[in-house]
Amino acid sequence: MADFKEHFEDKTVSPAEDVSFPSRRLPGIPSGEARGMLPGMAVIGIYMLIVAMLNAFAAMRNTFGTGEAKYCILAVCTFIVIGVFGMLRLLRWGWALVTAGCLLMAGGFFYGFHRTHIPPYIVQGLFALCFFLYLIRPETRARLR
Repeated sequence: MADFKEHFEDKTVSPAEDVSFPSRRLPGIPSGEARGMLPGMAVIGIYMLIVAMLNAFAAMRNTFGTGEAKYCILAVCTFIVIGVFGMLRLLRWGWALVTAGCLLMAGGFFYGFHRTHIPPYIVQGLFALCFFLYLIRPETRARLR
Protein backbone atom coordinates (compact mmCIF):
# COMPACT_ATOMS: atom_id res chain seq x y z
CA MET A 1 0.00 0.00 0.00
CA ALA A 2 2.84 2.37 0.75
CA ASP A 3 4.23 1.74 -2.77
CA PHE A 4 0.94 2.67 -4.33
CA LYS A 5 0.67 5.95 -2.39
CA GLU A 6 4.24 6.98 -3.12
CA HIS A 7 3.87 6.14 -6.80
CA PHE A 8 0.69 8.22 -7.45
CA GLU A 9 1.15 11.08 -5.01
CA ASP A 10 2.82 14.20 -6.40
CA LYS A 11 4.68 16.01 -3.67
CA THR A 12 5.16 19.21 -5.69
CA VAL A 13 1.45 20.01 -6.04
CA SER A 14 -0.16 21.95 -3.20
CA PRO A 15 -3.55 20.85 -1.89
CA ALA A 16 -6.68 22.35 -3.42
CA GLU A 17 -7.46 25.78 -2.06
CA ASP A 18 -10.47 28.04 -2.61
CA VAL A 19 -8.80 31.40 -3.18
CA SER A 20 -12.02 33.28 -3.97
CA PHE A 21 -13.75 32.34 -0.71
CA PRO A 22 -13.26 35.69 1.13
CA SER A 23 -14.49 37.76 -1.81
CA ARG A 24 -17.73 35.81 -2.38
CA ARG A 25 -20.85 37.05 -0.62
CA LEU A 26 -22.28 34.08 1.24
CA PRO A 27 -25.58 34.19 3.11
CA GLY A 28 -25.13 35.12 6.76
CA ILE A 29 -27.94 32.88 7.95
CA PRO A 30 -27.14 29.24 8.71
CA SER A 31 -29.21 26.76 6.75
CA GLY A 32 -32.44 25.80 8.44
CA GLU A 33 -32.67 29.01 10.47
CA ALA A 34 -35.70 31.04 9.42
CA ARG A 35 -35.68 34.81 9.61
CA GLY A 36 -38.33 37.47 9.22
CA MET A 37 -41.74 38.06 10.63
CA LEU A 38 -44.38 35.41 10.91
CA PRO A 39 -47.75 36.37 9.40
CA GLY A 40 -49.44 35.94 12.76
CA MET A 41 -47.15 38.54 14.31
CA ALA A 42 -48.24 41.10 11.72
CA VAL A 43 -51.93 40.32 12.26
CA ILE A 44 -51.55 40.56 16.04
CA GLY A 45 -49.69 43.86 15.64
CA ILE A 46 -52.42 45.35 13.48
CA TYR A 47 -55.17 44.11 15.81
CA MET A 48 -53.41 45.43 18.90
CA LEU A 49 -52.80 48.78 17.20
CA ILE A 50 -56.49 49.16 16.31
CA VAL A 51 -57.75 48.07 19.74
CA ALA A 52 -55.27 50.32 21.56
CA MET A 53 -56.23 53.32 19.45
CA LEU A 54 -59.96 52.70 19.93
CA ASN A 55 -59.50 52.35 23.70
CA ALA A 56 -57.38 55.52 23.79
CA PHE A 57 -60.05 57.49 21.95
CA ALA A 58 -62.72 56.04 24.25
CA ALA A 59 -60.68 57.09 27.27
CA MET A 60 -60.34 60.60 25.86
CA ARG A 61 -64.14 60.79 25.56
CA ASN A 62 -64.40 59.84 29.28
CA THR A 63 -66.06 56.50 28.52
CA PHE A 64 -64.08 54.88 31.35
CA GLY A 65 -64.69 57.78 33.74
CA THR A 66 -62.64 60.85 34.53
CA GLY A 67 -60.51 59.42 37.34
CA GLU A 68 -57.52 57.14 37.55
CA ALA A 69 -58.91 54.50 35.20
CA LYS A 70 -58.78 56.94 32.29
CA TYR A 71 -55.08 57.63 32.77
CA CYS A 72 -54.22 53.98 33.38
CA ILE A 73 -55.91 52.98 30.14
CA LEU A 74 -54.15 55.79 28.26
CA ALA A 75 -50.78 54.65 29.64
CA VAL A 76 -51.38 50.99 28.75
CA CYS A 77 -52.56 51.95 25.24
CA THR A 78 -49.46 54.11 24.76
CA PHE A 79 -47.17 51.26 25.76
CA ILE A 80 -49.02 48.85 23.46
CA VAL A 81 -48.74 51.20 20.46
CA ILE A 82 -45.00 51.71 21.13
CA GLY A 83 -44.60 47.94 21.55
CA VAL A 84 -46.39 47.21 18.27
CA PHE A 85 -43.97 49.38 16.34
CA GLY A 86 -41.06 47.69 18.12
CA MET A 87 -42.44 44.22 17.43
CA LEU A 88 -42.97 45.02 13.75
CA ARG A 89 -39.23 45.74 13.61
CA LEU A 90 -38.69 42.34 15.31
CA LEU A 91 -37.22 43.86 18.46
CA ARG A 92 -37.46 41.83 21.66
CA TRP A 93 -38.62 44.77 23.82
CA GLY A 94 -41.50 45.42 21.40
CA TRP A 95 -42.50 41.78 21.56
CA ALA A 96 -42.41 41.93 25.36
CA LEU A 97 -44.66 45.00 25.48
CA VAL A 98 -47.18 43.49 23.05
CA THR A 99 -47.18 40.17 24.90
CA ALA A 100 -47.80 41.93 28.21
CA GLY A 101 -50.50 44.03 26.53
CA CYS A 102 -52.25 40.90 25.27
CA LEU A 103 -52.22 39.41 28.75
CA LEU A 104 -53.49 42.64 30.32
CA MET A 105 -56.23 42.95 27.70
CA ALA A 106 -57.31 39.35 28.24
CA GLY A 107 -57.46 39.90 32.00
CA GLY A 108 -59.39 43.15 31.54
CA PHE A 109 -61.92 41.58 29.21
CA PHE A 110 -62.40 38.57 31.51
CA TYR A 111 -62.89 40.92 34.47
CA GLY A 112 -65.38 42.95 32.44
CA PHE A 113 -67.29 39.78 31.60
CA HIS A 114 -67.25 38.73 35.25
CA ARG A 115 -68.72 42.07 36.33
CA THR A 116 -71.26 42.66 33.53
CA HIS A 117 -71.86 39.27 31.84
CA ILE A 118 -71.75 40.88 28.40
CA PRO A 119 -70.80 38.12 25.88
CA PRO A 120 -68.49 40.19 23.61
CA TYR A 121 -66.10 40.62 26.55
CA ILE A 122 -65.45 36.90 26.78
CA VAL A 123 -64.93 36.65 23.01
CA GLN A 124 -62.43 39.51 22.98
CA GLY A 125 -60.74 38.07 26.06
CA LEU A 126 -60.32 34.70 24.32
CA PHE A 127 -58.86 36.42 21.24
CA ALA A 128 -56.36 38.29 23.39
CA LEU A 129 -55.48 35.08 25.24
CA CYS A 130 -54.94 33.22 21.94
CA PHE A 131 -52.69 36.04 20.75
CA PHE A 132 -50.71 35.84 23.98
CA LEU A 133 -50.28 32.09 23.56
CA TYR A 134 -49.15 32.60 19.95
CA LEU A 135 -46.60 35.21 20.93
CA ILE A 136 -44.95 33.07 23.61
CA ARG A 137 -44.28 30.13 21.27
CA PRO A 138 -40.60 29.29 20.77
CA GLU A 139 -40.96 29.67 16.98
CA THR A 140 -42.17 33.23 17.42
CA ARG A 141 -39.48 34.17 19.93
CA ALA A 142 -36.77 32.74 17.67
CA ARG A 143 -37.53 35.36 15.03
CA LEU A 144 -36.72 38.32 17.29
CA ARG A 145 -33.45 40.23 17.62
